Amino acid sequence: MRVLLVHQNFPGQYKYLAPALAASPDNEVVAIGEEANLRRAPGADPRVRLLGYPEPQGASKQTHHYLHSTEAAIRRGQAVARLAIALRRQGFTPDVICAHPGWGEALFLKDVFPTAKLLLYLEFFYRAHGSDMGFDPEFPTSFDDRCRVRVRNSTQLLSLEAADAGISPTRWQRDQYPRAFHDRIHVLHDGVQSDLVSPAPVAEFVLPDGRGTLRSGDEVLTFVARNLEPYRGFHTFMRALPAVLAARPQVQVLIVGGDDVSYGRRLPDGESYRSAYLKELGSSFDASRVHFLGKVPYPRFLEVLRLSSAHVYLTYPFVLSWSLLEAMSCACAVIASDTAPVREVIKAGRNGLLVDFFAPDALAETIVSVLENPQQITALRTHARRDIEQRFDLKRITLPRLLALVSHLAGRAARR
Repeated sequence: MRVLLVHQNFPGQYKYLAPALAASPDNEVVAIGEEANLRRAPGADPRVRLLGYPEPQGASKQTHHYLHSTEAAIRRGQAVARLAIALRRQGFTPDVICAHPGWGEALFLKDVFPTAKLLLYLEFFYRAHGSDMGFDPEFPTSFDDRCRVRVRNSTQLLSLEAADAGISPTRWQRDQYPRAFHDRIHVLHDGVQSDLVSPAPVAEFVLPDGRGTLRSGDEVLTFVARNLEPYRGFHTFMRALPAVLAARPQVQVLIVGGDDVSYGRRLPDGESYRSAYLKELGSSFDASRVHFLGKVPYPRFLEVLRLSSAHVYLTYPFVLSWSLLEAMSCACAVIASDTAPVREVIKAGRNGLLVDFFAPDALAETIVSVLENPQQITALRTHARRDIEQRFDLKRITLPRLLALVSHLAGRAARR
């Protein structure tokens, strides 16, 4: 079987699929990504042939602002198509192409390889209503914003029309796509390495700047996001902290995440949301017990989760973070926002607790209750871990299903 994997930030969501495919001597695996990102990617599998394209030029200043992302996507799609044409000339024609359509890379692949089956990773389809846009009244959207996201979907729609199948991590993410495409989109999460991402009977975490070491049995509140921003409820979490710190004088707070913006709008003059909310809270809380760790290496991230007495995960109705499932896999006591698609994973009172995204007082009360009664949430922790093992385990569940889907598509390609 010949497989082409395409992701501008390779391996991206193909981190486990690529080596699993390459492990078979019967497979030939080629991957395409942006050159700069490929150079930064650690530990690439030597059995996967990597091809890089230079970062494409963005949209011109004269382009209508609704079309900036579309023009950039077309340029990126062209760059990928050039590499694909070169591959075809070298005699490589894939049976299956796996691609993320979000940046335009999948736009012209079926034109280069019309007999290949195209499997898209369908992460998020933008909606003007009912998902992230307009969800948070603190950050209102304009009519212009709503028009812009409608046009932004054009890249995915063109790719979808050419695709043979797609995968979405959650049912809710699948359902954001037009109903006409639902029958070809499989709900299949990326999965969790539950053997690695697991609880530990003894854990410790050395705080930065010589501020001591936290150990198993200490009271630790954790919060994780790629970047600390409103899309992931950072403002709600911060506003809950003063009450939590006042009620629990021994609690230490570990916050993982950068100061950039992954989703949503940036603040003026380059200010970070962290500095903005620290300024808002002022001296209303004990800052000495709140530790901003920034972005940390993965083993250190797992140390944070294994120490957690209570873990908070908040999000707009948007892409579900890997970190939520990783926290569950570490048997954390998860307190999450009552939003889609979180409700697909967290069943309130069974494997975690749900709170109103916009209610910092209720969040604080729930955190304090969990910290005050650790024995009462033992069952929640146990069920959280068990659900990951039974529904999202990478080796035993999600990766075999994905490999089976790719193999099925390859068989259809061969029969054509």
